[in-house]
Amino acid sequence: MQEQLISSLVSEDPNLPSTPTSDGTSKRLSWSRILQKIHSSQSLDSDSDNHSSIDDASDTGSISMADLSETDLFFDPTEEVLCKEVVQLISENLTDAKDGVLHCSKLLIPEKLLEHIGQELVHLSASEPCGLRGALIDLCVERGGSCEPVGQIAVDPCLVPTFHLTLVLRLDSKGLWPKIQGLFTGRSPASPVVRHALKLSTGFRVIKRKLYSSEELLIEEC
Repeated sequence: MQEQLISSLVSEDPNLPSTPTSDGTSKRLSWSRILQKIHSSQSLDSDSDNHSSIDDASDTGSISMADLSETDLFFDPTEEVLCKEVVQLISENLTDAKDGVLHCSKLLIPEKLLEHIGQELVHLSASEPCGLRGALIDLCVERGGSCEPVGQIAVDPCLVPTFHLTLVLRLDSKGLWPKIQGLFTGRSPASPVVRHALKLSTGFRVIKRKLYSSEELLIEEC
């Protein structure tokens, strides 16, 4: 009806411009398609942003405080580096003790033992005000019903210690080791005394005492 009306008006008044051609119609249709594509694109972008924000929230903000352990709440990334250095010092102290306190030709230190010690150090220092830097560590080896002191490590000599740890390590007396222990027996060139090789167990005991409070001792079997 609208096209017929326009045609009739044009025919009655020659001064009016001619009716739009099919090209004009196609242009209007093309512009309509463009608007539709823009609208669709905006909708897709909006959906993408929503999904992205949801993913970001799941990656960073979806962990509740209740899901975090005490170690997670107080953990400092620099503690991991410091812990590796302390474990290395412990290993060196034990190795040096073979010619002194332990009187053995060789001391075998399982890698698993050092790994467990590192984990325990991080755990026990997590809630301390100065972290692992405030630790004073005593090393002992349980042998023949008594504990042989091996060494002491002040993690940060410039800092007043805030807690004291005693690591009581054990000798391996189970499994295959006692049967093959003789293969590692050595004789010192300076002495005819035969010295046996020793191997540490992967299990140990740790005793923690806080130096700034009167709390009871914490003893853990690891």
